[in-house]
Amino acid sequence: MARIKGVDVPNNKRIEIALTYIYGIGRSLSNQILKNAKVDINKRAGELSVEELDRIRDEVNKYMTEGDLRREVNMNIKTKMEINSYEGTRHKKGLPVRGQRTNRNARTRKGKGKVVANKKK
Repeated sequence: MARIKGVDVPNNKRIEIALTYIYGIGRSLSNQILKNAKVDINKRAGELSVEELDRIRDEVNKYMTEGDLRREVNMNIKTKMEINSYEGTRHKKGLPVRGQRTNRNARTRKGKGKVVANKKK
């Protein structure tokens, strides 16, 4: 397995897809990296030569990915929480941040449903 930015990219997948295993690299950025590194998009990751891997590594190092990107995203969230912005308060409460409804959905953010005791009639 080839290691790029500390991530093992799978050998059996096309390099275009294999690069997306790195946090911060999607399909379009993957294609751009491969075009700049002059590597065929349809090659499998296991078929790449050492020279091609080095060119890809050099190209990937130009972008913020993996640990640096995760750190920056977390710092941005912490900053929003400290300044008590709307998004920050939603992060604190564990509710959806981007304007979604919460009265009937949002189970991913809110967690399992809470049981409410029955009222006596």
